[in-house]
Amino acid sequence: MSTPARKRLLGPGDAAEAERTVDADPSLEDALYGATLRPSSFDEYVGQRRVVENLRIAIDAAIHRGEPLEHVLLYGPPGLGKTTLAALIARALGRSLRPTSGPILEKPKDLVGILTSLEDGDVLFIDEIHRLGRVVEEFLYPAMEDFQIDFVVDRGMYAKTIKLPLKRFTLVGATTRAGMLSAPLRERFGIVHHLEYYEPDDLERIVTRSARVLDIAIEPEAARIIAARSRGTPRIANRLLRRVRDYAQVRSHGTITAEAASAALERESVDACGLDALDRAYLRTIVEQYRGGPVGIAAIAATLAEDAETLEDVVEPYLLKAGYVVRTAAGRKATPATYAHLGLRPPAGQNRLL
Repeated sequence: MSTPARKRLLGPGDAAEAERTVDADPSLEDALYGATLRPSSFDEYVGQRRVVENLRIAIDAAIHRGEPLEHVLLYGPPGLGKTTLAALIARALGRSLRPTSGPILEKPKDLVGILTSLEDGDVLFIDEIHRLGRVVEEFLYPAMEDFQIDFVVDRGMYAKTIKLPLKRFTLVGATTRAGMLSAPLRERFGIVHHLEYYEPDDLERIVTRSARVLDIAIEPEAARIIAARSRGTPRIANRLLRRVRDYAQVRSHGTITAEAASAALERESVDACGLDALDRAYLRTIVEQYRGGPVGIAAIAATLAEDAETLEDVVEPYLLKAGYVVRTAAGRKATPATYAHLGLRPPAGQNRLL
């Protein structure tokens, strides 16, 4: 797609950035600030009330029995607090947290050192656990179930298997794609919780608390503005807060006012509904280039000069959740909400077609 055509789709003043401000996946900046902004106890944790309450009951029961907590699986969209909950579980148990990630555990030997170093009751956290290789996953089964691993020594006719006992530990697995977990692995988790997108009121409380941690004054209305544009995701809320803080310290005498918040987010191309330049370009493509759809994802990707997988994994989930797009057997189709957001009139019969 030519650059002028792409700019027309993005709209005046928009910019398609390599790293989107409203992307829920963690950035390097998120990793640097994450530990500072994370709550230190369940009492400070905001949102996910049902999940938190059930976890606290399970933890208290395990402590009362003097047993390790059952293995825990946390799943849901990125940026909702799975890593934070794993850390809080370990802290509530009074045990150490050993974090790792599925993609870096390529061979069983990568797990041996980690598993044998765990003490009684320690928490092993595996992020993106759905990306474990099949061999590593099967190696993990006896560790989760029987607290032992089968260690092979020597080779060929001299090879023999030694059962190596492990201390009783708790595995906390986190995934954004629960459907990609194999049934045998999923069944070995005794506690399974799905994390939901956050309500604006909870996000407002998170923004207010994070501003306090970052030592910057914020007006209640400014916190509401940031929360409303955070797409139901705490990670995005904290990222937007940092962008607004930078603007406020330079242009607003160090206080985050409603005007400063709106101006800063406008500069980031994040509109009042939390959509950014790429979101709007996606919607304009369906409406202007394909008359509202239905249209296949490959055609949209070709028009935007974007990768189809990126659109499916990064752009579409929120637009589908928010009701801007529907998937049909024939392809993606814009809804009346899309036309309203873009300030356009839907074609005759649009409501009936949906």
